[in-house]
Amino acid sequence: MNEKNHIFTIMKLHIKYDMNTCSRIILQEQLDKLQLPYTITGLGEIEIKETISPERYYELETNLAKYAIEIIDNPKNVFTQKIKDAIVEMVFHEESLPTITTSAYLAEKLKKSYSFIASVFSEVTFTSIQKFIILQKIERAKQKIIEGKESITEIAWQLNFSSVQHLSNEFKKITGLTPSAFQRIINKRKENDFTSQQ
Repeated sequence: MNEKNHIFTIMKLHIKYDMNTCSRIILQEQLDKLQLPYTITGLGEIEIKETISPERYYELETNLAKYAIEIIDNPKNVFTQKIKDAIVEMVFHEESLPTITTSAYLAEKLKKSYSFIASVFSEVTFTSIQKFIILQKIERAKQKIIEGKESITEIAWQLNFSSVQHLSNEFKKITGLTPSAFQRIINKRKENDFTSQQ
């Protein structure tokens, strides 16, 4: 077929994906590729059922690095990653956040005192757990606004903000926009995409 007869169109695809599922699939593919016997025991944790030679370890480390997945050796870094995973799971995988305090949730989940958890987290990341939680909540709020299934009031309630104004203040600090302004931009883009496909 002559190339001149081809009609090229640009189409935007809006994609919803689960980072944990994506990471798990990548890990499975890379471990299977090296024919390593393993069990994925939890978020960010794999049990290898045989001793790995330095060469295979390096190959696994290199292959995972292509996907921005890092093997962590330092115990405090390992624990900090577990804290992050617990927070991400709490924010992204629950219909609404737990009614208990975050400190109680993390202490129960990680089987450590909250003061110890907070101390290790700030030592390794140079920031507080609360700031990390707010960042995750705002990412989740953005995701929910893009999905367009709930009102901003419902989102604020689901993410345990004390009020819509509280969500709005934190959202603006991080994104430079209020949630409603962000929502208007998303809706406008969707309208433009729909119109351009007519």
